[in-house]
Amino acid sequence: MLNLKGRKCVIVGGGKVAAGKLSGLLSRGAEIEVVSPQAVRPIHVRARARTLTWHRRVFAPGDVRGAFLVIAATNSSEVNGAVFRACRAQGVLCNSVDDPEHCDFFYPAVVRRGPLQIAISTNGNLPALAARLRKELEEQFGEEWGDWVEHVGKLRSGILDQKISPKKRRERLLQLASPEAFQSFLGKHNPQSSAVLRSPSRKRRK
Repeated sequence: MLNLKGRKCVIVGGGKVAAGKLSGLLSRGAEIEVVSPQAVRPIHVRARARTLTWHRRVFAPGDVRGAFLVIAATNSSEVNGAVFRACRAQGVLCNSVDDPEHCDFFYPAVVRRGPLQIAISTNGNLPALAARLRKELEEQFGEEWGDWVEHVGKLRSGILDQKISPKKRRERLLQLASPEAFQSFLGKHNPQSSAVLRSPSRKRRK
């Protein structure tokens, strides 16, 4: 959930794990540099399209200079360790894949529904659990949640522009986020919907 627009982000490694980090970084506007002698097809494609820069060589400590964050995604613990040490020396954030002890940040499992994002993290203890919970939440929160969040975002802007007391403003904002407001939205914008609110509280009552 970082704004990476125009910021240098380095991926050390050219395999499937490294390629899997591309979409998230690109969606945040990062300027990506990949360092690896070889790379899988998605990296080749992105390099040809000039959406990233691919340095076809082994890692050197100077590769992290000026970076905002670095991802060490090789299959060599020795190389990943060298990446982490170089980052520490330069004061750069580093994520070493599957090595929590050498991570300054973790990648959460994310459910995306338009502007709504639900992130799940186990702080590197068990990513498989985060992935399982993501699948459960993807079933619970359908695409209509993204439409609703966009809708209430516009309504919120109108409320913030009104000259009302802080207490009244808070009450209206809380109403916007209520289950009743969501049900009302479904009824007006999705007549075919069963209008059943899929939420943790409703699930527990079943």
